[in-house]
Amino acid sequence: MKHPPKAPFLVLADQHGNITEHPDLTMAGMSADTFIPPRLADLIPLPPGSELFALPGRLPVGFGPNSETVMVERHPLGGEARAVAAFMAPAHTMIHNAAWQRQSDAPTLPLFAFCAVGWLHDRFWVAGFRCDADKRQDLALINPKKLTAQTKKRLAQAPNNRLIQHLGKCCLTYGCPAARNYFLGRFEAPLPTSPSCNARCLGCISLQESGCCRSTQERITFTPSSAEIEEIAVPHLRLANSPVVSFGQGCEGEPLLQAALIEQSIIQIRRQTQRGTINLNSNSSRPEAVARLAAVGLDSLRVSLNSARELFYNAYYRPNGYRFADVKESIRAMKRAGRFVSLNYFLQPGLTDTPDEYEALVDFVAELRPDMIQLRNLNMDPEWYLASMPQNCGRTPMGIAVWLRKLRRRFPTLVFGYFNPCLNRAAA
Repeated sequence: MKHPPKAPFLVLADQHGNITEHPDLTMAGMSADTFIPPRLADLIPLPPGSELFALPGRLPVGFGPNSETVMVERHPLGGEARAVAAFMAPAHTMIHNAAWQRQSDAPTLPLFAFCAVGWLHDRFWVAGFRCDADKRQDLALINPKKLTAQTKKRLAQAPNNRLIQHLGKCCLTYGCPAARNYFLGRFEAPLPTSPSCNARCLGCISLQESGCCRSTQERITFTPSSAEIEEIAVPHLRLANSPVVSFGQGCEGEPLLQAALIEQSIIQIRRQTQRGTINLNSNSSRPEAVARLAAVGLDSLRVSLNSARELFYNAYYRPNGYRFADVKESIRAMKRAGRFVSLNYFLQPGLTDTPDEYEALVDFVAELRPDMIQLRNLNMDPEWYLASMPQNCGRTPMGIAVWLRKLRRRFPTLVFGYFNPCLNRAAA
């Protein structure tokens, strides 16, 4: 069943985290601070590999039989009620946040995305869609025993390679999908290089100086050598199916701060193999460094972006020593070199889909001509995020589904997806 035949029931949790449906209320979504009944066409079965969260300090909100908004303070079976959200598996994009009413003593939520979820006909339904058919991070394709065995074997083979040892922890402790794929010898392998950063992102998953919430993983504490990088990249590009190696990972700062090392590594990698794609995930703050990397063989650049408006960009990234104009110039540098550019575009219902933000993005794409937009959910408490943005977020949101349809019509050759593609070099 692709979509539900009627509105699913509201899902809520008791004070112990036990999740049930509400017998009388249907699910609601949230866009900024507005409660919305999700369209049936915007609901899909909860993807395998997703998680459910009971949200502390947040009362669930649903719709009653007359379409009235209802806040649930007490669980139908007794005790305090809590809102529930879904964290969807990779390659899926959220249309609505989960709906809740925040209580005065509610803690800031951890660094995940919180999708609206309901229950009907013995399954959970979420307000979202699959944005990329690539199955490189589908948990159903991973044998846990095989993964653990291959990871431990590779760690034993390279005891002196600090980067391989670091990725082993990313794989076995944090469940990093990219690290998993490296040890399984397939798809995209990570190459973290930089322990420092020149941005102070509100939702940084490897360093949270504010103490508002925990980082979801540890940042790398050393700078690897070119030889350590090559020991990962060269065999992976030679042997993996659809191989990509990517500098710039969630467990590091900004890789362009190690541009000289990356440049040397790309040169050495390409002397040994021409197969596969070398990618850089970056805030793209140093256009002159990007130009040098493109000249020696960087195939693709993924530019991290929460907004096409400078004021909103600065409010999230809080750049240190660079400007929004530098981000745009880095894209130009890659395009002048004939290279591939993706926007790693963080979506937040209620801001991303406002007409003002849509129009700014249209202008951005028309000016710079990126090849792809990766539709990534913003992993951050949405109320914290929106409160951190300039007060005037824009006119009434159009909805994420409408926003995407309009973009597709406006830019028919623009690719939409989730993952960095393997571009060339007889590697498919």
